Amino acid sequence: MLTTRYVTGAPNWIDLGTPDIEGAASFYGDLFDWEFQPGGPEVGGYGLFQLGGRTTAGGMQTTPEQGPPSWTVYFQAPDADATARAAGQARGSVRMQPMDVQDLGRMAILADQAGVPFGLWQPGRNKGLDVVQEPGSLCWLELYTADVPAAATFYRSVLGLETFGVDFPGGTYTTFAPAGEGEDAMFGGVVPLAGDPAEEEAHWLPYFEVADTDATVARARERGGTVRMPATDLPGVGRIAKLTDPYGARFAVIRSVPQPG
Repeated sequence: MLTTRYVTGAPNWIDLGTPDIEGAASFYGDLFDWEFQPGGPEVGGYGLFQLGGRTTAGGMQTTPEQGPPSWTVYFQAPDADATARAAGQARGSVRMQPMDVQDLGRMAILADQAGVPFGLWQPGRNKGLDVVQEPGSLCWLELYTADVPAAATFYRSVLGLETFGVDFPGGTYTTFAPAGEGEDAMFGGVVPLAGDPAEEEAHWLPYFEVADTDATVARARERGGTVRMPATDLPGVGRIAKLTDPYGARFAVIRSVPQPG
């Protein structure tokens, strides 16, 4: 599961690029009770989404030249420069070269072998998100890709991620965990594109925990969001739905089933 005890390869940040940060802040504020704290010109207006004073995500206004509206997940790297080089050697690419963000940390934007963007965060003063797993915060990730074995190989060679197979009726769900942390540290899954008609291109999809999936879907629709997959029960997992915000950024929500222990 996701925790704020960040280790190498663990997701430690997520942010939103959107053409209307004020509109997006209003939308996600209604859905998750987030408040947006905009940054100053020294950080290009990049701001923080917060829940009760704890940071749940970052966000900024972007242009079409910077890519479509989307959520980007970042993984902890002890050396962002070395990890960026490893991505290139593994048939990935570097979209944004490693750069310092004041004394907060060092970041880069990469793409995997299928062209899916993701970020690196080498912590400085900012260690990562303040809260995960709770309602209104990040709780799971899924990578949709055409070639699951190739994706597993890429993220193992670049981030050291281990994979585990979780059996379910009709197949096996491949999951990711940081190296050496075991199955209890699984934070996301890998899904073949051919197996999900709601997904048409390779991408990382963030899941946010909610108290009531159906109510969240209704609010998203009322505020101009789109329902890509209606609220659906996954036995033993929870009730999920896939959405887009009014500007086209994809995300999912889940009311998780409490797990034993």
